[in-house]
Amino acid sequence: MGGLKARGAGCLLALVVSLLAAFAAGAPAGAAIGSKQPALEFLGQAIVPTGTSFAGTTVGGLSSIAYDGELGVYYALSDDQGTLQPARFYTLRLDIDDGLLGAGDVHFDSVTTLKGPDGLPYPPLSLDPEGLTLTKDRELVITSEGFASRLISPWVRTYELDGTMIGDLPVPSAFIPTATSGVRQNLAFEAAAVAPNGRFLFVGTENALVQDGPPATLAGGSPARLLRYNLLTGRLDRQYVYFTDSIAEPPVPLTNFAVNGLVELLPFNNEFMLSMERSFSVGAPGTGNTIKLYTVAIPGADDVNGADSLAASLSTIRPVRKTLLLDLDTLGIPLDNVEGMTIGPTLPDGRSSLVLVSDNNFAAAQFTQFLLFALSP
Repeated sequence: MGGLKARGAGCLLALVVSLLAAFAAGAPAGAAIGSKQPALEFLGQAIVPTGTSFAGTTVGGLSSIAYDGELGVYYALSDDQGTLQPARFYTLRLDIDDGLLGAGDVHFDSVTTLKGPDGLPYPPLSLDPEGLTLTKDRELVITSEGFASRLISPWVRTYELDGTMIGDLPVPSAFIPTATSGVRQNLAFEAAAVAPNGRFLFVGTENALVQDGPPATLAGGSPARLLRYNLLTGRLDRQYVYFTDSIAEPPVPLTNFAVNGLVELLPFNNEFMLSMERSFSVGAPGTGNTIKLYTVAIPGADDVNGADSLAASLSTIRPVRKTLLLDLDTLGIPLDNVEGMTIGPTLPDGRSSLVLVSDNNFAAAQFTQFLLFALSP
């Protein structure tokens, strides 16, 4: 999330150059990514307990994170729907100068209230904030999933760093919830990220629109949509299909809740990016969370912009291609509901840092979890 300056110009530029060399233009994208995967090394975690308070607010629900390289801080969006305190994001710092992350390395600096079109804090239960990214012009883009069950539409909006709303980006009518179409409840705009050149914003739905196909199940994935906005024109100019994985583990019992979906994007450039999928099953072993990172290639994917429904043509549509980079289960640590991802500052050894954060759902049995990786081509 964020433009070149906002993502840490030096580290991201070096990474992009290296990856572009690996992802040779014109080469089959899947083969290039499969043979030239970037490498991740786990460098530690920091836990913020549920119930932690800061500046009169309850810290939690951190569903997205963006690094501001100019100020050396992170912005983390809370998905509190205004029921605990007004919708907000936090400014925080991570002490990773030594190349490690551990207890005591997370420091909250400030909290900023989001303001609606009327200039006032959002009324409770009027938004479901999920995605956050920082543009090259130092504006925030924030998404709301809306509430399909109450026919409240999702949105993509821009904000000043003081929380003042600037404007709306257009959301096609196909995404507006009705009884038979649109986004599904809690499966809408979860991912948002700006490419390094600052021109394009990518927004992803967690699962398929109602009229496009089914949500993810134990038997199969779901055709989510990736939207590409041209930030120079403020227009939506491309849409692509992204097939999620199936649900990773069966819930216990099988009638319990389970989900898998696309929760985050992180572009290296206009055509290649990382994605994060999060699966959760009530009653499954451990915390019930399975988190996977993928490299994603757009070249060769069909543009479905303007299509109200994809159901009849899904078998012939070429989706974006993805290749597994890391299953976080291999880290051997308990995982919370990890949903946010950003490129941070350059590490002491010259590699790029990758920071992940979890949304604890403000639940006593969960925790806010920051994970640090070194990312290299």
